[in-house]
Amino acid sequence: QVQLVESGGGLVQPGGSLRLACAASVSIFNFGTMGWYRQAPGKQRELVATITGGGSTNYAESVKGRFTISRDNAKKALYLQMNSLKPEDTAVYYCNARGIIAGDFWGQGTQVTVSS
Repeated sequence: QVQLVESGGGLVQPGGSLRLACAASVSIFNFGTMGWYRQAPGKQRELVATITGGGSTNYAESVKGRFTISRDNAKKALYLQMNSLKPEDTAVYYCNARGIIAGDFWGQGTQVTVSS
């Protein structure tokens, strides 16, 4: 059974940095596109960034130049480096992985709060 477990969230001041990690229970070679999504209170879940198996990346306009997504096949992990954080980045961040053959998997989420 595929499990995705996020970590690295927390409380940070505006302008600070956090690095989120998503650990998979299976080899991430099983996945095509992986990504990070977020959901703020009262808002719909939105895409933050995605990365394909070949390493191509895509970012939401609101995070371009500040966030970097990466994947480490050997460690079975997906990462999101977040710099220059803003209060509007506050949300629950979710890891997503789409199976090459089938399946769309989600983690349980990790809270990121940007506040002074």
